[in-house]
Amino acid sequence: MPDLVLHRGRENSVLRRHPWIFSGAVQRLNGNPASGESVRVLDSHGHVLGYAAWSPASQIRARMWSFGADIPIDRAFLQRRIDAAQEWRASIVDAAQTNAYRLISSEADGLPGLIVDQYDSVLVCQFLSAGAEYQREHILDILQERFPSALLYERSDTDAREKEGLPPRSGACRTVDPTETIMIVENGLRFHVDVRNGHKTGFYLDQRDNRALFRRYCRDADVLNCFSYTGGFAVAALSGGARQVTDVDVSTEALRLAEENVRGNGFDTSRYAQIEGDVFHFLRSCRDSRKQFDVIVLDPPKFAASASQLERAARGYKDINLLALKLLKPGGLLFTFSCSGHMTEPLFRKIVSDAAVDAEREVHVLSLMTQAADHPVALHIPESWYLKGLLCRVD
Repeated sequence: MPDLVLHRGRENSVLRRHPWIFSGAVQRLNGNPASGESVRVLDSHGHVLGYAAWSPASQIRARMWSFGADIPIDRAFLQRRIDAAQEWRASIVDAAQTNAYRLISSEADGLPGLIVDQYDSVLVCQFLSAGAEYQREHILDILQERFPSALLYERSDTDAREKEGLPPRSGACRTVDPTETIMIVENGLRFHVDVRNGHKTGFYLDQRDNRALFRRYCRDADVLNCFSYTGGFAVAALSGGARQVTDVDVSTEALRLAEENVRGNGFDTSRYAQIEGDVFHFLRSCRDSRKQFDVIVLDPPKFAASASQLERAARGYKDINLLALKLLKPGGLLFTFSCSGHMTEPLFRKIVSDAAVDAEREVHVLSLMTQAADHPVALHIPESWYLKGLLCRVD
């Protein structure tokens, strides 16, 4: 097996069990591994630190599969990791109420670059790193064995593949294509999901618990759902007894599915409205017309894809939170989120605090929110805690 030797002092992150080895940490490579092939990781004194997947095109030059022990990275290793991930989900997901969840969550499940989301009988896979790509056939074999009746569909079409020197790829894996939309159940509510073309793998599964919490605060409320996508928070609000719900999104197709989801759950569509357009512009128009709401949700897409974009992202988060705070009635509630991994919780809290000062509103945090438990946070991998949310009362 090829050896990857680190510069002196650059082994500390690996000893803390962080799986990423950046190019600047590499002293030398003994051997000529193919992209994604496993390498043995050594410190500058020759001590074995573990085993990683080699990625010559990425700034993250290697991603650790295992630490310390001499564990071969083979089909049996992958099977153990996948089985452990499946057992964990079975213990935390109420199958009677929910049939869609994240089955494998990349580094947080010890499988760097591999995402698998289960939508009823469809498994949507993303192979986002050189290592996951190299092991793709083994992984698909295991998934077919463990889920013999499932359809496998691939959505390896994100920017992460490009950074790994891999071309985008999507389509059925060894099975027929799934139907145009899949019906799932989340917390007893039904949703149409487009796994072929939707955001991420089709649905924001990580917000499941937050939608359940949100549902409890919507009775008789006038609710504004910004960046609404396919209406997950809207359906939750209506199921919680909201008086009126308005979805705002730029996507015609997302809003079409949102309306189907409202109708599919049997709600009165006279209580539901849609605005197709830019959220920032809509919020400013509401401010100018003095429109107010009881509850507002801000669940924007990732504003910071890299650390270099963080400053600009902070301005965007402050802008939408400032506008939303001005639109809430006294005693109103703001559910505000950031899904940018580079945005830390303290920084996000400060941004919302600064927006509250500028809006001249008294704001109290009622709850901190994060991703659902099937999107686990590994304490030794800060990047795995990507979704931050605040439930705020605004006076």
